[in-house]
This record gives sequence, C-alpha cells and structure tokens, in this order.
Amino acid sequence: MSIYTEISENLQKGKARAVKALVEQAAAEGLPAAEILSEGLLAGMNVIGEKFKKNEVYVPEVLVAARAMNMGVGVLKPQLAENGVKAVGKVCIGTVQGDLHDIGKNLVKMMMEGKGLEVIDLGTDVAPETFIETAIRENCDIICCSALLTTTMEVMAEVVKKAEEAGIRDRVRIMVGGAPVTDSFCEQIGADKYTSDAASAADAAVAFCTGA
Repeated sequence: MSIYTEISENLQKGKARAVKALVEQAAAEGLPAAEILSEGLLAGMNVIGEKFKKNEVYVPEVLVAARAMNMGVGVLKPQLAENGVKAVGKVCIGTVQGDLHDIGKNLVKMMMEGKGLEVIDLGTDVAPETFIETAIRENCDIICCSALLTTTMEVMAEVVKKAEEAGIRDRVRIMVGGAPVTDSFCEQIGADKYTSDAASAADAAVAFCTGA
C-alpha cells in the first residue's frame, strides 16, 4: 500500500494523529508537498465528499475527516508556500445578514477546502457590503451566500445587486444555498449557481475556478 493510500484511508476514518504522522513521514521521505496534498489528503476528502452525496456518511464523519485533513495540511503549509503552490481558487463564504445558522455553511467550507480551494469564512449575520468588500480586498473568485430562513433569503438578492454596483459582477461568481433556497430563486435574483448539498457546491466552485 502506498503512503498516499494510507493517508487517504486514515483521513476517511478521521484518524487525525495518524494522518499527521504519515504526512510528516511522506515529507521526510522527500515526496513533493503538492503531491502529498493531492494524492493523499484531497483524494481522501474526495471520497468522503462522494459518500456524503450518497448519504453513505453523515455530518459527524465529514467533521472528523476535515479535522484530519487540516492537521495534514498544517504540516505541508510551509513547504507549499515555499514552492509557490497556489489554491485552485479563492472563495468567501458566509451566512447572510439576519441569519445565525452555520452548520450548512461550515460543511460547504470543509468540502471546498477538501477540493483545494482557499476559503475565507465570514461567519454568520454577514452584511451584503461585507461580502463585496471581502471579495474585492481578497481578490476572490466566488462569493457563497447561505440562508436557512425564508426571511433572510432576500439579502442574497442584495448581495448580487451590490456586486453589480461595485463593478465586480463580470469576474466574481455568486453561489447560493440553504434549505429554503431553490434553483428558480437563484435565477430570479441573478446569482450564478444553486446547489442542494455541500459536496455539489464544492464541485461547482472548482468548475467555476478552473473554467471546467
């Protein structure tokens, strides 16, 4: 069994300490950091993402797998930075103003990080202006808005409007999600993409960033 397979399998089981040790071992053996990341850590998170889509694993398993991945990435960060390895793309994510729910948002964040995206988490109760200012300051490719209340969905329309006013609509994609959100609502407000689950959101974000 290759060390990459070992990393992937331990990550899927949420064995954070084992993942960290294996990543350290792989790095000590001189394996490239970018390869350890893609063949070991991200490969493991991809499996978890697919299983989550099919309801074969649930939120707790995703959380422990993401924790294991973060520990592994922590080991590689200095080397990745040194080698100039860039993220697939950059996303800012938050639950919209007036809404304090964050479980869905956190899952999307983990799945996106698991696909190699850099994610700036703005937290909950995020004003439309904050999404736009962050996207401009951090040069984000995508703004992701989450809402769990029907009363806060309209804030998403405001985010789209503010992006247009700021002149960034041609280069920043806007993704929306949350229990009451639908495809037709996404179209109605002029956003770019609605997905019904976290794994699909991560896939869509990667497709936007890579032009796939």
